[in-house]
Amino acid sequence: MSRVAGTRTEETRKKPGPAAGARPEGTGRTARKGGGAAAGAPAGTIDSTWERILRTSAELFARNGYHATGIAELSAELELSRGALYHYIDGKQSLLFEISRTQVQRLNKLANEIAERDVSARTRLRELARSLLRNISDHRAEWTVFFTDFGALTGERRAEIYAARDEYESYWRRVVEDGVRGGEFREAGPIMVKGLLGMFNYTYLWMSPDGELTAEQVADSFLDMVLSGLDRTPTTDEPEPGVARTIAPAARSRRAQPAG
Repeated sequence: MSRVAGTRTEETRKKPGPAAGARPEGTGRTARKGGGAAAGAPAGTIDSTWERILRTSAELFARNGYHATGIAELSAELELSRGALYHYIDGKQSLLFEISRTQVQRLNKLANEIAERDVSARTRLRELARSLLRNISDHRAEWTVFFTDFGALTGERRAEIYAARDEYESYWRRVVEDGVRGGEFREAGPIMVKGLLGMFNYTYLWMSPDGELTAEQVADSFLDMVLSGLDRTPTTDEPEPGVARTIAPAARSRRAQPAG
């Protein structure tokens, strides 16, 4: 569920970015399946430890800040020695990278599947919106880290996250352009997609799993408002049961009032 009244800033960091790094099967001192501190352990144990490292790191970075969290604090929270932790990572930045890369890759895989579906652009745009907010709601700590600490990345890691972010935006742009070509949407420039994504992305600041609306319902409410401006012709779509559609219907009712 996602809380829609007010913000939950006490659960997020006070300063706002994505990141690049350790992979479960990497090079150097990055994580190695069946190697490092977990040598000889079953593969499932290795994966479980790696997932725990990423999850715990994301929670600490989101709560305390990436720059304010040290390896010693991570080791203590994970109950791993520094040496054991370094069998999985090559430094703190690799955690920042991997936290960000994991979430963007998940979204890109799903967005590509959605963009390829043989359904209307309106339906695909709604699926993109729902999948994005569901991911943010389920991985709020990771997205807090992504949006607040991207500037800490350097070199190839930074470039890789930039490229992944641009790829994700391209799926939204493709769906909107399909809608324009198909006569569903009026002409919309690239800035519209950036604005749309900005509106959805910053729900990480206030969306909560125990709120009154689901992530999908929040996505629908946002998208209804946007579609009321994008639609080439008035829509008669009815909201799904339980979905709050407050802004777009109000806008339509105002337009329907006679002048004078």
